[in-house]
Amino acid sequence: MTMPFPMPLPDPLALPDPMTLPSRRGCPFDPPEEYARLRAERPMSRLRLPGGRVGWLVTRYEDVRAALADPRTSPPLIQVTPAADLPLPEEELAVPPGVFSALDPPRQSRYRRLVSRYFTRKRCREITPELERIIDEQLTAMIGQGPPADLVTGFAQPVPTRVITGMLGIPEEQRPDYQRRILTMLSLGATPEELREASEGLYGGLGELVRDRRARPGDDILSDLLHGDTPLTDEEVVGIGALLLIAGLETTANMLGLGAFALLSDPAQAAALRAGGEELLDTAVEELLRYLTIVQFGLTRTAREDLEIAGRTVRAGETIVLSLAAANRDPHRYTEPDRLDLRREEAPHLAFGHGVHQCLGAQLARIEMKLAFRALLRRLPELRLAVPPEEVPTAGEDKVFYGVHALPVTW
Repeated sequence: MTMPFPMPLPDPLALPDPMTLPSRRGCPFDPPEEYARLRAERPMSRLRLPGGRVGWLVTRYEDVRAALADPRTSPPLIQVTPAADLPLPEEELAVPPGVFSALDPPRQSRYRRLVSRYFTRKRCREITPELERIIDEQLTAMIGQGPPADLVTGFAQPVPTRVITGMLGIPEEQRPDYQRRILTMLSLGATPEELREASEGLYGGLGELVRDRRARPGDDILSDLLHGDTPLTDEEVVGIGALLLIAGLETTANMLGLGAFALLSDPAQAAALRAGGEELLDTAVEELLRYLTIVQFGLTRTAREDLEIAGRTVRAGETIVLSLAAANRDPHRYTEPDRLDLRREEAPHLAFGHGVHQCLGAQLARIEMKLAFRALLRRLPELRLAVPPEEVPTAGEDKVFYGVHALPVTW
């Protein structure tokens, strides 16, 4: 049979519709290449979710920022990742007591008001001497054992672990166990049994600690929450403690490791930062947060009612993934967005989110990064990679937050 017109062939370069969540990178410092095409060609794309349902993927800065601030969107308890064996539940899960990251105002506001006082600029300035002491001790220990050394296990992971566990009053001998549990819970390669054991260990250990602080309060966040003017149950304080550990340990550790990798891969940038003053350190931290954006799979939101994003209608109940990595590389917002520019002073980035759910510990993360990079570069002026950059193992598709598994260095 002769066809009157030739049948169109599928375009091998066309973007799939619906998309799967991009996860594979060409360059260790750049988001997956699909994001640039999505921003330009289809900034609001249908997204195939683990389990088979279809939601939405948003990639432009202005759309992501607006959606993060839209009260008609709400964060679910489970975030979307590419892990096919971790499908989103058909029905919304109940939020554990104290886990206020998955709550909206006004329920969220009560918890956030109680906890935010520990992470203000003023409070972070007050604890700066303690942060400097921890950083100095970790550097001294790493220098004493090397070179060479793994900057991740010797510095990037221990510093934020000591900071947040110390703020919560977790005994020093128990801190490695908490770090191990958090790493397992944020691994996309962990088995269900490993995840269950890590979760039970985290909540069980915090439960014991909270009961002890109820009877014998100390000088720490958990004690303050238990004995403050606003009464909280033990379960609520356990939930808050778990949330702060999950949010404040691995994220900063990954930024320190990945940030050091980016700087050491471009010695001119590291030299400029080493020679620069406090002002350059401040802008460098913001630029590294924008450029690297370790929240690699974006932030998930659920539409509470029908709304419009980028000219497309999102129905109530549908899932939306807001790509922070794509938004932070938007050429309509940043000049040469794919270039690391430590002196950049453009629009604020979205690495910590935006709106009422913006990361509570942003100021602490900033000052940890500033103090850590300053000490690292000044105490080790000859610091450099001990292996070619292509041999540095990155944590891309196997972890919730992007980073490096190890960073071999010498000096």
